[in-house]
Amino acid sequence: MIGMIALSGIAVRNAILLIELVHHAVDAGKSLKEALITRGADRLRPIFLTAGTGMPPAWPITLDPIFSGLAWVLIFGLFVSTVFTLVVIPVVYYMVYGSEAQSG
Repeated sequence: MIGMIALSGIAVRNAILLIELVHHAVDAGKSLKEALITRGADRLRPIFLTAGTGMPPAWPITLDPIFSGLAWVLIFGLFVSTVFTLVVIPVVYYMVYGSEAQSG
């Protein structure tokens, strides 16, 4: 449970920052599609650095019989949250708000 709580904070923060940057880009006059692509590229390095600083240090903990579950949750949770933040969230956001942006 501790690992899930820690991961939810990281994943939600990354997603909120991405959507916030997309909103600023759209307000500045970019199309929604362009904003999602450029702001996703801008957030790529910080998101990878967050995942990269969390996954490798957790590998040695996987050998511990007590805390191995926590380590596996952190490793795979960071991987999945990175994919979700960079792929799933922009795609779903465009599916939901793309038609509004084109008509408005």
